[in-house]
Amino acid sequence: MRKIVLIGFVMLGMCFLGFSELAAQDVAADEGGVFQMLKEKFIEGDWFFMSFVLITLILGLAFCIERIITLNIATTNTSKLLSNIDERLAEGDLEGAKEVARSTPGPTASVLYEGLRNAKDGPEAVEKAIVSYGSVQMGLLEKGLVWISLFIAIAPMLGFMGTVIGMIQAFDRIEAVGDLSPSVVAGGIKVALLTTVFGLIVAIILQIFYNYIVSKIDGIVNKMEETSIGLVDVMAKNGLFK
Repeated sequence: MRKIVLIGFVMLGMCFLGFSELAAQDVAADEGGVFQMLKEKFIEGDWFFMSFVLITLILGLAFCIERIITLNIATTNTSKLLSNIDERLAEGDLEGAKEVARSTPGPTASVLYEGLRNAKDGPEAVEKAIVSYGSVQMGLLEKGLVWISLFIAIAPMLGFMGTVIGMIQAFDRIEAVGDLSPSVVAGGIKVALLTTVFGLIVAIILQIFYNYIVSKIDGIVNKMEETSIGLVDVMAKNGLFK
């Protein structure tokens, strides 16, 4: 959690620095660029609600980056791992097989280690240990996803809230002036709608990352299940079950 907060604060500082420099510069440069246009529109929006949307994006991306880094580290060459364990078991070296699993990073290796640790208690004990510890590893892989889902839901809500409040302010101006002239309300309505646009953009960006992370987790879990079944077969083949 500390690592996520640190990433978030670093990204927040970088974004605020970037927008401060942008506000001080001539924003007319590179008007044709999409990114430049987004930055200009962000500055034109109401700073209060735009700040909340920006913080939501930064914290959401911090959780996404942390998960992607963790999952990439957790990805293991399962075929090579199982082959190395098979070689040790073929030599009758159960402790060596355990050491191979213990020294390999990733949830798959941890699950195989638990299976090897219960080898002397029979295949039922091995399967039970694999299932139980596999559930623990799945929980660790999915850690932080609930926060990403929260930011995906909150971002458009913040945008809509900014829009509704902006529209209320626009009608207040109409009431104060007593005129429905477009020039009276156009600026307020534009600012109000920009908060919705950026809320939706943030939600779309985080949703893409979320789906990638979920697919990555599914891939790791499938490999874990496949390798766990392979481990039981390898142990039976090498006569570990009496």
